[in-house]
Order: sequence, then structure tokens, then C-alpha cells
Amino acid sequence: MKRSLVLLLIIASVSIVTAQETLDIVTISGHFGKAQPFEAASPYTGETTERGAMVNLVVPIVLNEKQIWYNSVNYMQWNVTNTITIPDNIANPIQLHGLIIRTGLIQKLSNGNSIQAFFSPRLMTDFKNIDGKHFQFGGTFIYEKVYHERLKIGYGILYNQETFGPNAVPLVNLEWQISERWSMSGLLPIYSKIKYKVNEKLNLGIHHFGLVTSYRLGEEAYQNDYIERRSIDLGLFARYNIMGGIHLEGRYGYSFGRSYAQYNQDDKIDLAIPLATFGDDRTQLNESANFNNGAYAHIRLVYAIKL
Repeated sequence: MKRSLVLLLIIASVSIVTAQETLDIVTISGHFGKAQPFEAASPYTGETTERGAMVNLVVPIVLNEKQIWYNSVNYMQWNVTNTITIPDNIANPIQLHGLIIRTGLIQKLSNGNSIQAFFSPRLMTDFKNIDGKHFQFGGTFIYEKVYHERLKIGYGILYNQETFGPNAVPLVNLEWQISERWSMSGLLPIYSKIKYKVNEKLNLGIHHFGLVTSYRLGEEAYQNDYIERRSIDLGLFARYNIMGGIHLEGRYGYSFGRSYAQYNQDDKIDLAIPLATFGDDRTQLNESANFNNGAYAHIRLVYAIKL
């Protein structure tokens, strides 16, 4: 029992996906966007609805007191539907699937700091006529420094070869126990949480999530085109411990900069970084994907290990 506790504490001290109190092992979630009208410049009238679902599994393997082989599998699915009629060469409805694997080594150093190096293959597709073009490859590297027992900050980079070209995201991995009740954690600029611990069962707070993803289309009418999804979700959350390791989390907020732009397979950019692209003179094919930002609700069921 004592050895098991020590190993779990090691996992907590270096994992990039956990706050200081729990490690989420299995997460099942649904995303429900409020129907929104098309943008004013769009030639279409009516409303568009966004729905999503996600499943995440985390499996850390403790090799010894200083090394963990970290593994995670994340599946995501997005549906964008409307009632309009558009040309056959435009994806409508939009149905996208993503399978992302992260695997790699977390190495704890003698000074208490750590290095995290992960390989991250992806299958990003509409599940039609899948071939090698539907796979993407990338990775993450982070050096994490322990400033004191309440503050750890990691510095690194995420790189992925998207269908539109290379995408590089500088990262700041933060775990900050501000006080007994307040904490902040996240992998900035991708996601973050500011959490207030009401009691042993309930946590409240603010969260954000924003990540650019791209998906190869295999449907015959628009084969080898791709969809670039963008959105920054900002909102409030409440997480309640139902029993044991089972938690229910609800989120409500607003999506900014949301788009599902379709491009020709040869329409690429030189480089993407957060908030900027270089060599981007692409032509969007689907004005039907230009719908307004709007409110969303998100619910997730989590099985977590208490540390």
C-alpha cells in the first residue's frame, strides 16, 4: 500500500494532465452548441448547430521512481448541421473524427525538475476512404521546473504536421496551488482552469480551451480536401464528486472565433503559430461554415484516482 501511494504521488508530481489532487483516468463528454445564424456576409439564411463528443483514456506506467512512460488515447467527434442546400463539392453536414495518441517518457531529474517528451500520432478524418493522408505526426517537449511546493511551471513546444502545414505552439505548463481553496492549472495556451474548492465534493471555477485541428476528407465528391476547425471556448465549470472516483463536471460558456473552413488539399500555409499564420493565401471553399459564435454547454463524466 505504501509503495502504491508513493508511485501515485510520483505520477501527480510530473503529469501534464493532472492538477495536484486527482489524476483523470477515463473521461467521457458531450458538447452542445446553441444553434446560430450564419454570419452577416454569408449568402445563406437559417441556423447551424454544432455537436461534439469526446472520450479520453490515460494510462501512465511507472518504470521506477524517476521514470514514467505516459500514454493517453483521445477520441473526438464533431457534427455541424443545417437545413440549407449547397453544392455537392462542399461538405454538408460536416462530420469529423479525430484519434490522438500521446506516448512518451517523463523523466524526473535529481533536482526535482522533470523533462517530458511525447510522440503524438493522429488520425484526423471523416472515416471515408482512409489512406496515409489522413494521418498526422507530431510531438511535445516540456521542461518543468519546481519553484516551490505550491508552484511548478513547465516550458516547451508542441509541433504537429497538420493537413494545412506545420503548426508550432509554444507551451507553458502550469500547476499553482494559490491557497488552500484556490488553484490554477493548465497547458497554456491550449487549456487552463482556475479552480475554487468549495468542499471535498464540489469545485467551481473558470476554464478555457482552444486548439486548431485539421481533418482530411475522403468523401468522393470532395476527396482530399480538408477542414480546419478553430474555436476558443471560455466558460464556467462545476465539478462534483458523486462517489468514490466518479465525478460529474458541467461547463457553460461561449465559443469565440469558431469556424469549420474547407480548403483544397494543395492550399497550404508556410507555418502556423498561436494567433498568426505565415504564407496564408488560401481560399475558403465553404461559406456555409461561416456561422456566428455562440453559447455552448459541455458535460463530462470522469473516473479519477484520488492522490
